[in-house]
Amino acid sequence: MKKELDVILNSTHDAMIAVDISGKITLYNRTAEELTGFEEESVLGKPIEEVIKSTRLPEVLRTGEAELNQKQPLGNTFIITSRLPVKDEAGKVIGAVAVFRDISELMDLTDEIYKLKEIQSLLEAIFNSTQDAITVCDEKGIHVLINPAYTRLTGLSRSEIIGKPAAADIVEGESIHMEVLRTKKPIKNARLKVGPHGKEVIADAAPILVEGNLQGSVGVLHDLTEIKKLNSELRKAKEIIRKLEARYTFDDIIAKDEGMLMAINKAKEGAVTPATVLLRGESGTGKELFAHAIHNLSNRKYNQFVRVNCAAISQSLLESELFGYEEGAFTGARKGGKVGYFEEAHGGTIFLDEIGEIPISTQAKLLRVLQEKEIIRVGGTNPINIDVRVIAATNLPLEKAIEEGKFREDLYYRLNVFPIFIPPLRKRKKDILPLTLHLIKKFNEEYGRNGEDISEEALEKLMDYDWPGNVRELQNYIGRAIINLKYHERQITLESLPKFFDNDKSLSGEENQQTLEVVEGGKTLKEVVEAYEKNVIIKALKKNNGNRTTTAKELDVSLRNFYYKLEKYNIEI
Repeated sequence: MKKELDVILNSTHDAMIAVDISGKITLYNRTAEELTGFEEESVLGKPIEEVIKSTRLPEVLRTGEAELNQKQPLGNTFIITSRLPVKDEAGKVIGAVAVFRDISELMDLTDEIYKLKEIQSLLEAIFNSTQDAITVCDEKGIHVLINPAYTRLTGLSRSEIIGKPAAADIVEGESIHMEVLRTKKPIKNARLKVGPHGKEVIADAAPILVEGNLQGSVGVLHDLTEIKKLNSELRKAKEIIRKLEARYTFDDIIAKDEGMLMAINKAKEGAVTPATVLLRGESGTGKELFAHAIHNLSNRKYNQFVRVNCAAISQSLLESELFGYEEGAFTGARKGGKVGYFEEAHGGTIFLDEIGEIPISTQAKLLRVLQEKEIIRVGGTNPINIDVRVIAATNLPLEKAIEEGKFREDLYYRLNVFPIFIPPLRKRKKDILPLTLHLIKKFNEEYGRNGEDISEEALEKLMDYDWPGNVRELQNYIGRAIINLKYHERQITLESLPKFFDNDKSLSGEENQQTLEVVEGGKTLKEVVEAYEKNVIIKALKKNNGNRTTTAKELDVSLRNFYYKLEKYNIEI
């Protein structure tokens, strides 16, 4: 029986040491020998303190209390030990036993696991944040992993790909994953079309080998349409540099409405003449678009196009910005003076936006430019000849401004040589559908959505609205609607339209409720006031059909301060 017990004790992975009531060693198994470096025959009968200095078995003998799962050093390693008293039938302590095991390997393993988890977290972060679209298949050619960039590129969700065969995302071409799994060799620059819209991509793939065994394939997709787009944009950028910022042509103006088509045809006629053009229309109708297009159709298209927002420049600076200044003309004047916008536009076109906001004093000098084809810099005396085509734009009724003495009649006649009236969106409802479809396509690319059209109910809602902010407001609105679309949704519906058409809510109703929500959200007083001010401005602009001048007067703020607030709150109506 003792022999069988010895076999059991010596075969266990736990070390065991037993002592009698006097603290002398009576049991010392083979694992204890390995951990301590002492052989059984050399320690039997010896006091435990002479063999293991850090032992607590004498304390267990004294107290009769067990000590379980205690960590303690043993030589160059650490052990976990449990110490228990041995008692007779009467409950008297007659000895003690310690059972312990080496945990240094376990601690090393724990460190390794922790390091692996850190590496895994790092790899996952890289995998999910990279702009490259990555897809991983197992050895059977089944998709097991994709990253967010892959979803954005292909338009396919995780549920449409994970667990599906390698070719599930391919519209045109052969699966690079299956080729890699078949040959165990990488593939470079394969041309494919993927996803519901047949997105063109260049794909690279490589086998995943673990100790020489094929475990799967990893593929990286590069958006070829994006590359083409970048190349196209580069070409356009070169053209823009050549044309100096005249970005748009008449092809960029979307119109089916008869009134808008008439405006475009008249603008094309004006483009091939040297006449001064005056663009009339509400804010957001596309006056700047027309100015770009007129320049690009004119014989000046390879020369400069200079845009000036007359309302955005303070009255004290406007004259020097338009006509330039000589050195020392005023305090703070740049050494050597400064070339004005008219000189910059020499040989090309200058677009004077918000022409109605030019002060009377500057209007007189502008009239001289139009009549004499020359400018005199601020602080200068010598006239400088210029050759400039002038395109002006305004959303103000200049005739009324003349009556009020705010605009020179002679300047009006000089500007009004070739007037073009651009109709507001509410009077060209035929254009809402083609504009919406164009904007859907544009925002799909920007926001990674897959919208294709708009439902009849949603379109009817758009048609019923007056669009005081015109095309600019429609653009902003469709952008918000596209953001509301899920990746798999193809159509803008009533549900995806932003809640925007409730025109009967007063400032004391909806806006106050929004302000209350802001306060309850823990915002500061400054943030609450700014939120309310923004809502008041938007409401007033809508009421005045986007007319900034009228709105500024109604709110009793200067026009320049009003423009500052529009920019501050990013209001585009």
